[in-house]
Amino acid sequence: MSEVNTEPRLGGWTRFVTARPRLSLLVALVITALAVVAGSGVADRMGSGGWQDPDAESTYATRALEREFPASQPNLLLLVDSGDRSVDDPAVAAEAERLTERLASEKGITGVGSYWRTGAAALRAEDGRQALIAARIEGDEKTAAAVLDRVAPEFRGEQGPLRVSLGGPVAVQHEMQDLIQEDLLRAELIALPVTLVLLVMVFGSAVAALLPLGLGIVAILGTNAVLRAITEFTDVSVFAQNLTTALGLGLAVDYALFVVRRFREELAEGAEVRDAVGITLRTAGRTVLFSALTVAVSLAAMLVFPQYFLRSFAYAGIAVVLLAAAAALILLPAALMLLGHRVNALDLRRLLRRDRRSRRTGSAPPVPGAAAEPGAGWGRVAALVMRRAPLFAFATTAGLVLLGLPFLGVKFGTADYRQLPSSAESRVVQQEIRDGFPGGPGGGLVVLAEGAATPTEYADFRSRISGLPGVLRVEGPVTSGAHAYFTVLARGEAVGEDSQRLVRELRAEPAAFDASVTGSAAILVDSKDAIADRLPWAAGIVAVVTLLLVFLLTGSVLIPIQAVVLNALSLTAMFGAVVWVFQDGHLSGLLGFTSTGDIETTLPVLMFCVAFGLSMDYGAFLLSRIKEEYDRGGDHGRAVAFGLRRTGGLITAAAVILAVVMVGIGTSRVTNTKMLGLGIALAVVMDAMVVRSLLVPAVMKLTGKATWWAPAPLRRFHDRFGLSEGGPPPAVEDLPAPAGRDRDPAGV
Repeated sequence: MSEVNTEPRLGGWTRFVTARPRLSLLVALVITALAVVAGSGVADRMGSGGWQDPDAESTYATRALEREFPASQPNLLLLVDSGDRSVDDPAVAAEAERLTERLASEKGITGVGSYWRTGAAALRAEDGRQALIAARIEGDEKTAAAVLDRVAPEFRGEQGPLRVSLGGPVAVQHEMQDLIQEDLLRAELIALPVTLVLLVMVFGSAVAALLPLGLGIVAILGTNAVLRAITEFTDVSVFAQNLTTALGLGLAVDYALFVVRRFREELAEGAEVRDAVGITLRTAGRTVLFSALTVAVSLAAMLVFPQYFLRSFAYAGIAVVLLAAAAALILLPAALMLLGHRVNALDLRRLLRRDRRSRRTGSAPPVPGAAAEPGAGWGRVAALVMRRAPLFAFATTAGLVLLGLPFLGVKFGTADYRQLPSSAESRVVQQEIRDGFPGGPGGGLVVLAEGAATPTEYADFRSRISGLPGVLRVEGPVTSGAHAYFTVLARGEAVGEDSQRLVRELRAEPAAFDASVTGSAAILVDSKDAIADRLPWAAGIVAVVTLLLVFLLTGSVLIPIQAVVLNALSLTAMFGAVVWVFQDGHLSGLLGFTSTGDIETTLPVLMFCVAFGLSMDYGAFLLSRIKEEYDRGGDHGRAVAFGLRRTGGLITAAAVILAVVMVGIGTSRVTNTKMLGLGIALAVVMDAMVVRSLLVPAVMKLTGKATWWAPAPLRRFHDRFGLSEGGPPPAVEDLPAPAGRDRDPAGV
């Protein structure tokens, strides 16, 4: 069928990969070394923002205010603590004025103001012991971070009778970026050794266990180089580095598990090394290629969103997926060619078994070839599930839906300083301002007025917006030529439902000038609108491409629909847990974070794209073996049981290893990173242990042979262009195991 078109290409690819394996590995080593150099310092070029729509009204108004009224948009706040004295004490005021002068003289800083210069009540704490110096650092995120690095040591700490702490958006973002880099290094130090131990447990052989780690390191280093190049042209979020590490290790392990396991099977059946590599590439290699395409498409869907936070994950995700797949299809076969049967060397499990036997007395010697049937436990699971298919299908579906119910109460918000740990300096400053200062300096909504207007028109507009429901008071206008702005303080939370409603009412209010609204609530409204506008496109891209790719793999019309529906269902537990834990605050003490009562708007989109792609990754492993067995014998029930028996342990092992990596990411002190890591860890475990192990076999049993139906035109299309694994060898179970060797050499 598809063999006619694809076999010559894959045969040529096999010859290319196996012809000069040493040269292939040498070239890869050189490229990796260059990637280390090219990717160095990439984190310093990344930003920690990117949640805003760059084309939104709030973004436009913010930029205009920064340009025309720098003092209205301070991003650096110096919290001045006078100790036991009042901030109005002459000595305190004199030192504070000197601080203000010094800050105003710093290059790159503008719009400097303070309580001692303006007398503004909003800049003085209610207890009279603290006050603020506010300023704006000019430039983009990278420029602002460089200025902050320069001035912070000069102003932080003891300044005569005063103690100064730094806060404001720039300080929050800078501290968040530093914490993410530190946490990422710690996550890698946790994940790498634990992953190696788990791989040794899975493979038995220490040699085989090192192969996936090598692929993961190549993928991570290569992706860092790609991201470094992308930062020359556009903004990239520092959060994307977490995805690079997680997917680099996770997918490299997945692909290497699948490839090495198949290679060892072929060797165990007596194939020559070159033939084993060829068969592995024609079977497992096609599945790896299919999996990489589906994961990459799921991540590419984030490119339709305007926020560079989401686009950054697409850049990093696509790069790391393609590099992991390339390493698995080029470097790994070359390594296997050189290793041959030595891929089974240093079998630590065999040494442990031998040691245990040597400690027992009177035990019978082992019988050569008497190993347990491979996947016997998963075979029993498959038999049980298929005997009780309606029960398992209903119970697992109902359970997943129940776990997802908390997501119905989701509330969306914006990321703020509470993402940081409670001990972080910038968070302490922001919390002091929130709790101790009247009106929350820098809070509220700002209405930008552009165009010539008379004082009467300004007064009329102010009067009308003052009467809107939820408005506490209106300040201004502050004018400068043809520009002016009003500050609108709302009752309740800065980004609550009432504030969001007020944003829409302000924008609907007629004015004699061009009016634009910005502020935290306005940014949230625009972000939610941008995501809602583009979400159908992203979901449509993922669904359509997934349907097409699964059809090319299976030739079935029903299986692609099942794949999309069951993959989406597998994510319900993740979304429910995100709301129950991070929004509602359950387990916040145990996990060490502060609940803000909402979920950052872009995170569910990110988590969906990543988790859906990983679900398809595991689905590809299972479906490819089911399809292979069905093509061999045409027995639907046997094919489903065979697929689960041969891949159940493989998928579970891969999921556990990826979950370990994601939990390492989830140890971050930044709440959004913690949510991302722990949420996706839960999603992959649920997908592997519930959906792939129970729900998929049950549903396929219920649909029977109709599972494989396709109309004649689509069948002919699949015959010509499909990705089916052609020419599979006989089932391992149908062949005698070589004497003295386990019939499942991978030990999964």
